[in-house]
Amino acid sequence: MHAPPDQVREDLPSALELPASAAEVPPPPEILSPPPSAFDFLAVFRHRNYRLFFAGQVISLTGNWITNVAQGWLVYALTHSPLLLGLVTFAGQVPVFFFSMWGGMICDRVDRRRMLILTQSLAMAQSGTLAILALTHQIQVWQIVALALFQGLVNAFDVPARQAMTVDMVGRHDLRRAISLNSIMFNLARMVGPAIAGLLIAVAGPGLCFCLDALSYAAVIASLARMKFPPLPHRRHAAPWHAIRQGFAYAWKTREIRSSLLLVAGCSAFGAAYVPMLPAMARDVLHRDSMGLGFLYGAVGIGALAGAYMLLRVPDRHLMLTPRAAALGFGLSLLAFSQSHWYAASLILLMPSAFFLVLLGGSTNSIVQLASRDDMRGRVVALYAMGFMGMVPWGSLILGSIAEHLGPAPAIAIGASLCILAAFAGLVGSIRKSAGQSPFPDLS
Repeated sequence: MHAPPDQVREDLPSALELPASAAEVPPPPEILSPPPSAFDFLAVFRHRNYRLFFAGQVISLTGNWITNVAQGWLVYALTHSPLLLGLVTFAGQVPVFFFSMWGGMICDRVDRRRMLILTQSLAMAQSGTLAILALTHQIQVWQIVALALFQGLVNAFDVPARQAMTVDMVGRHDLRRAISLNSIMFNLARMVGPAIAGLLIAVAGPGLCFCLDALSYAAVIASLARMKFPPLPHRRHAAPWHAIRQGFAYAWKTREIRSSLLLVAGCSAFGAAYVPMLPAMARDVLHRDSMGLGFLYGAVGIGALAGAYMLLRVPDRHLMLTPRAAALGFGLSLLAFSQSHWYAASLILLMPSAFFLVLLGGSTNSIVQLASRDDMRGRVVALYAMGFMGMVPWGSLILGSIAEHLGPAPAIAIGASLCILAAFAGLVGSIRKSAGQSPFPDLS
C-alpha cells in the first residue's frame, strides 16, 4: 500500500462515496449490502482464520467479564466507595484514550497477528498477578488500580490491532458481517461471564475468578498462533508523529467518520459509565448481593446481544441514521433505569439500555471501517476506540464523584440526560443534511 497523502479531501459528498482514484477506491456495492437472510452472517465462518479467532476470543472474553465483575465487587467490598469504584475503571480504560493512536499507528505498520500474541500474553500476566494477590489475601486497592492501569495500557495497543485485523481475516466483502458477529461474540461473553462470576464470588471468592481469566488467555494465544496470513506488502511509512497527525486529519475531514465519532464519544463519556456504577446500584439502591449484581450484568448482556444481532439487520440506507436514533433510545432507557428502585423493573430496563448502546457502538464501528482507506484503518479504528472506550473512564470519574455526594442513581440520571441532548443534536443535524436520502446511492 502507498503512504497516505498529506491532504484529505473535505468536499466529499459522503465518506462512503470515496473517489475512484489510486488513493481512494470505493468498495463495490455488494460489500455494503446487508445479509439477505437472518442467518446469512454465519457465512463468515468459511474463513479459517476467523473460525480460529472466534473460538479463542469467545473463551477469553468470557474470562474478561468474569474478572470485570469480580474486580468491581472486590473494590466496593473493600472500600464501599463509588469514587474508588470509578477510579479503578478510570485507571483501566484511560490509557486507551491517550495511547490507542500509537497502537493504531503501529498496527498499520507491523504484522497484526504477532502484535496480538504479544498483547494477549501481557494481559495473561496481568490477570495471573491479580489472581495470586487475591488468593494469598495480600491484595490492596492500590494494587488493583495499578494492575488495571497496566491492563488499560495493553488494551490501547490490543484493541486497534484486533479490530483492524478483522478485514485481514475475512476480506472487505464480509467485513460488515464480521463486525456484527464480533459484537455478538463480545455480548455473549458479557451475558454468560457475569452470571458465572456472581456464582463464583459467592462460592469461592474473587480470586478464583481472576485465575480463570488468566487461563482463558491461553485459548486466544493458541488460536492466533495457528492463523496464516500472506506476508505484508512493502510500503513506505511516514514518521510516527506525522502518521498520527495524518490519522487525526483524515478522520476529521471525512464527514461521516467525524460526526459518528463525536456522538459515540459523548454517549460513552456520560452514558456508558453506568456499567461501573452497577455494584453501587446493586448494594445501595436495589439492596442485592453478588448474585443480584451478576443478574444485573446478565440483563445487560441479553440486551447487548439483541443489539448486536439487530446491527446485522440495519439496511445500508439507514446506517448513517442508526447511531443518532440509538443514542436517543439509550439515553431514555438509561434515564428510566436510574429512577427504578424495584429490582425486577431494573433488570428489564437494563436490557434496552444495553441494546441501544451496542447498536450505537456497532453502527459507528461499521461506518468508520467502511469509510476508511485500508492504509488508515488502524488509526481510524484507534480513534473509534478512543471514543467508545477511552471516554468511559472520564465519565466514570465524573459520575463517581457525583455519586459520592448524591448517590449512584442521580449520577446515572445526569449522564442519561446528557446523552439525550447529544442524540437530539445529532438527529437534527442528520435530518437537515440527508433530507431522508440514503448515504449509499448505489444501493438505493
